[in-house]
Amino acid sequence: MTKSNTADINPNVIFTYIPNLIGFTRVATALLSFFLMKDHPRYTTIIYGISCLLDAFDGMAARKYNQSTRFGAVLDMVTDRCSTTSLICFLSVIYPTYYILWQLLVSLDLSSHYMHMYAALSTGSTSHKNIDQSQNVLLRLYYTKKSVLFTVCMFNELFYMALYLSYYDFMLVPGLAITFPQLLAYVSLPVWFFKQVTNVIQLAGAAYTLAEIDIKEKSQSKKE
Repeated sequence: MTKSNTADINPNVIFTYIPNLIGFTRVATALLSFFLMKDHPRYTTIIYGISCLLDAFDGMAARKYNQSTRFGAVLDMVTDRCSTTSLICFLSVIYPTYYILWQLLVSLDLSSHYMHMYAALSTGSTSHKNIDQSQNVLLRLYYTKKSVLFTVCMFNELFYMALYLSYYDFMLVPGLAITFPQLLAYVSLPVWFFKQVTNVIQLAGAAYTLAEIDIKEKSQSKKE
């Protein structure tokens, strides 16, 4: 495609791609859930859940219609991070005793994904989900197996939602001395913990990748 033909393409077309429209819907449903979060836990669960479930469909649409874009990849990651962070912020309101934990979780989530994406783009990758064989085995499993990625992300959000719902009055599970949200929290805890481990690995790996780039650039400048 020539430079003149490229200039004739309106960038607004990218915003009308099906996966990006799904992404915008995710943003809208997430925002709506924030407004409902304080007083309407059941509605919040449904609407926030829709936002999370749509995360599985934007990637499918991008592959099916050949509409993968850098904007879509960034929109996907930013929506994920903002949604999770906002939910954790509300957890810090209803469970203020654990404010240090909430701060650490938000910091780990944001820093690991930002550094990972920046490192990926710095090495020429078009998406933070493109992992080569040199990466940690857990990180390769997380990003290259779509079923694993979806399951881990789902249970990660389920854990936080379970903690959120546990604050409200729900009936006890028959035969157990805990409510259904508390049961969900226990069930999703191991996968949530795995997600935090991958975040740490991701952060360390991205830091090492960026340091390698720095060394190469400094070596190149010395030769010149």
